[in-house]
This record gives sequence, C-alpha cells and structure tokens, in this order.
Amino acid sequence: MTIAARRGVRPRLRGLVRRIAGAVFVLWAVATVTFFAVRLIPGDPAEAILGGPGSQTSPEALAAVRAEYGLDQPLLVQYLQQLGRLATGDLGRSYALNMDVGPLVLSQLGGTLVLAVLSLAVAWLIALVLATWSTGRGRLAAQIGSGLEIVAAALPHFWLATTLIVVFSIWAGVLPPISTVDARGLVLPVVTLAIPLAGFLGQVMRESLTTALESPFVLSARARGESDRGVLWRHALRHAALPAISLSGWAFGSLISGAVVVETIFARPGLGRTLLNAVTVRDVPVVVGVVMVVALAYILMTIVTDLASALADPRPTEHGNGALS
Repeated sequence: MTIAARRGVRPRLRGLVRRIAGAVFVLWAVATVTFFAVRLIPGDPAEAILGGPGSQTSPEALAAVRAEYGLDQPLLVQYLQQLGRLATGDLGRSYALNMDVGPLVLSQLGGTLVLAVLSLAVAWLIALVLATWSTGRGRLAAQIGSGLEIVAAALPHFWLATTLIVVFSIWAGVLPPISTVDARGLVLPVVTLAIPLAGFLGQVMRESLTTALESPFVLSARARGESDRGVLWRHALRHAALPAISLSGWAFGSLISGAVVVETIFARPGLGRTLLNAVTVRDVPVVVGVVMVVALAYILMTIVTDLASALADPRPTEHGNGALS
C-alpha cells in the first residue's frame, strides 16, 4: 500500500472508531437514563410482578420475588447488573409476562418498523409534492405552501388520529378505525404519523429548493438551454434534498416515539404499545429492552442517512467536471 493510500485510510478508520464509540456512548446513556427514570415511577416492581397493587400479596411473597429478581439489592448494584446483561446481549426477563425480553421485543419490532418506514416514505412524498408545487410559482404559492407546512407540523398525533377515525371510519366508513391484518388497516396509522413529519421536511426542502434555484449552477444550466422542468428535477432537487435526507435519521426516531400514541389509538401491535404497557406496570426489563432496540435502530438509520447523503450529493461530480460550476 502506498503512502498516499495509507493517508487516505487512516482518516476513515478514525471516523469509524469515532462512530462506534459514539454509538456505544448513546446506548449506555439511553440504558442509564431509562433504568433510573423507570425506577422513579411510584410503586413497587415486586408488586407489579405479582399482579399489581391490588393483588394483596403477603410480605413473604414480596420478599421472595425481590430476592429472585435481585430487587433487594442496592439500586447501584441493580444498575450494574443491568449493564452487565446488556453488554452480553441479554435483555433480561419480563417481570409481568414472565418471558425473555429479547423474543418479545423482536416479535413486536417488525410491525413498528413497517409503520415507521411507510410513514417516512409517505411524508417524503407529501413534502416533495408540496415543495415542488410551491416553489417558483410566485409569492402566493409560497405563502400557501409555508402555511400548510406549519399547520401540518403543529398537528398532534392524538388529535389527528381521532379526526381521521371520525372522518374516514365513522362518517365515510371506508377505512377501519383499528388496525387490521390487511393493507387497509395501515392507511390511517401511516397518514397520522406522516402528515406532521411532512410539515417539517417540507419546510426544509422548500427553503433549500428556493436557494438552489437561485444558485449559479442553475443559471449555467439554463444558459445551456435546459428547461425549467429539467433544471428542477435534474439539478436543483438533488441539492434541495440533502438537508431533508440528513433529517431522516431524526425523523425515524420521531416516528418511533409517535408510534407509542398511534399504536395505542389504533390498537396496533408493536413496540409502542409494548413500551406503554411495560411503563404502566413498571416492567423495567421490557422498558429498557424496547428503548435499547429503538436506540440501536436510530443509530443504524443515522448511518444509512449519512450514506444516502453522500451518494445523493451532486457537488463532487458537478464541480469535478465543471459542468455545473
């Protein structure tokens, strides 16, 4: 390997090491905050294991459960034991369901990922249509587009879900009010998550598209006889999409958090409902397991968006050949 090649490899290795270290730190921070946050919820985990405060269990039974699950240990010891299990990939055993957390989380992961990915795709489509329609059509179109984006971004999921159920399920009767096994049951949950996100992505995309259309490379393309449609779709849109692509990692995490509300309202199985039920009964292993899997999915999605941004960035190619300089 030549000296120049070695110099090119070293920054990549350092970047890879920094990314891995950052991922480990994020997972540790998530596990730590989640563990202590759940412990701050009023109530006794031992009572949750035995059926809740109304189970009227004896002090002997509570003591036996605390000893079995290590709840009689100091909180710091429980925390270190939790970290040790997580380091080996062991998510523990559910207090309330009496089953391993790993298989439980994996069984619910697929439904939430499908919901999040479809919602992200629909949000991108709405944002793209709105940004391309409102850009370059005058001040009125820009104001209408900006107003729609602001309203969409401000809509709370629970209100939007309720409104969609009333309109499309109760009044029109065309879509089921709760999730079903067929594709129709996905429509309302996906739209509920997609519309607010489309508002955020649309604002970023429209501003970037406006800036790109005023850039020198667009003037150069038009001077070569490129049509307005060609300038928009072949040149300007690639530049405008970069900030929205970078935001997709954050957007994925936002969709996962929104799934807690949406899955509950539409009675859809997934990580959101599992997390809510676990928090309600103080099932610490399930809460930590779900949050850790979500954090890992967020990290992976961030890496994917970074790669997508690098692939979609037209600047190295365009500046390299001088075509759009």
